[in-house]
Amino acid sequence: MARNVKLLLTENVDNLGIVGDIVNVRIGYARNYLLPFGYATEPSEELISQLAEKRAKAEKELAERRAQREEMIGKLNGQELTLIRACNDQGQLYGSVTQQDIASALKELGFAVAPREVRLPTTIKRIDTFDIHIKVDSDLEADIKLWVVPDRELETDDQDEMEFDNEGELIVKDKKKEDAPAPEAAAASGSEE
Repeated sequence: MARNVKLLLTENVDNLGIVGDIVNVRIGYARNYLLPFGYATEPSEELISQLAEKRAKAEKELAERRAQREEMIGKLNGQELTLIRACNDQGQLYGSVTQQDIASALKELGFAVAPREVRLPTTIKRIDTFDIHIKVDSDLEADIKLWVVPDRELETDDQDEMEFDNEGELIVKDKKKEDAPAPEAAAASGSEE
């Protein structure tokens, strides 16, 4: 039994082809998706000639869309985006920044970017700066800088860092000695009077 079938596309299908293309697809994909929704049919010369006008229109639309995307990528490259998020005192976000969040923020700036076109290097769960890759087509890419900032002033930790000696023992610092002026400095200030 054949695993693939040749079909004529009657509509544009993302990542497959445009109207009038003859495509070779898996039987399950054809039976469960393309044929029931009317995106494809059995190819014939008569149907191909009927779809010629629709295909020319689809090619023109694709060329216009490509030109718009090239222009958008040119403007988008190097953009900086700031998102304000709630976090704890250590800078850990209560939620994470998603592709949808970034795409929505870019839409507000006038860039038509779909969430699937935003490529996150890792899950964003901290207050920090991130380099985000935007890929709208196989050869149309841009990089933006994302600043994730807290929604409030974070409390800073005023404690001194702990120091350890070579054996791993904690070095205890005497606060009184650190706050008092050094003996040489005290002697110098006493002799000036």
